[in-house]
Amino acid sequence: MKIISIVDNIIMKLEEFILSFAVIVISVMTIGNVIAREVFNSGLFSFNLEVSKFAIVIATFMGIAYAARKGRHISMSAFYDFGSFKVRKIMMIAINFITAIVLFVLAYYSYTYVLSEYETGSVTPALQIPQYLMVIFIPIGFFMGGIQFLRNMWINIKVKDKVYIGIDAEDYNDKGNNERAEQDFNNV
Repeated sequence: MKIISIVDNIIMKLEEFILSFAVIVISVMTIGNVIAREVFNSGLFSFNLEVSKFAIVIATFMGIAYAARKGRHISMSAFYDFGSFKVRKIMMIAINFITAIVLFVLAYYSYTYVLSEYETGSVTPALQIPQYLMVIFIPIGFFMGGIQFLRNMWINIKVKDKVYIGIDAEDYNDKGNNERAEQDFNNV
């Protein structure tokens, strides 16, 4: 179990690094292009769009797993919030399981898309890198997200007295009051 925990921590740190780096690249490319356009009257970076697009794809799809791990994914919880503990527990297990299955199916289809891009041999216009490298993070992100949702389901099955919205995040309703929700609101 200790090895699994170490591997999990390494994966989490890698996800954090990848996401941070992608956001920094997006910022640098966008700001650099604005400065080049406004100061030098030209789009200095012909590769700006491709690099930004690549970073956005990475941030979006690799962010799925990280958001699932931290319980920071988008949820529509109107019915869930009004349910009793038992109802919320069952709903969270079902939601995580169904979401994991959907993400694994999307991972499969996006993997076939990556293979088709690889087979065509197309390259990006400015950087001339293979197009499949631009989209390879899509199936990886879906697959890692599916794993995280299965982990969220498993912790909800394993821990009987709490509901987890993420492997690292307890449900707000389990605290008996809204302390965490108030903290989140005050931090905004």
